[in-house]
Amino acid sequence: MTYKAPAETRVGHIHLKVSDLERSIAFYRDVLGFEVKLRYGEQAAFMAAGSYHHHIGLNTWHSEGAPAVTKKAAGMYHVAFLYPDRAALGQVAASVRGAGVEIYGAADHGVSQAIYLDDPDGNGIELYWDRAPELWKTSDDGHVEMINAPLDVDALIADSAA
Repeated sequence: MTYKAPAETRVGHIHLKVSDLERSIAFYRDVLGFEVKLRYGEQAAFMAAGSYHHHIGLNTWHSEGAPAVTKKAAGMYHVAFLYPDRAALGQVAASVRGAGVEIYGAADHGVSQAIYLDDPDGNGIELYWDRAPELWKTSDDGHVEMINAPLDVDALIADSAA
């Protein structure tokens, strides 16, 4: 029998190698709204939303001054941050735009709506919210059916301001 992870298993945090710790802290704090929870000397920081100990670890232990990640390199495709609702996604999208960060993709996946951007080191980021599971379409064999339709980011932002 093959091991199966318990259904309650969750991704606890990400830990990223970054080239400039202060620049990355500023991005995750000032653009995405995470709080610094702990500094580990001059080479690492741990950040979170709310009271959790950390959702994001950042360090320069092996990467200080390194070039940005390229899209053609092996590694993480993106990290995804789940927001509680569409309004919260619209608010963070407005923050991203206001900071001059390029949103290079936006999609309605049927089960969720998402925007895509990169952090200062080229790490891919997905910001999204999930629709209620009872609204997800499923195939006859019970699999969730996802789509990749365009998402109007201007409307998303406008709806969150209303």
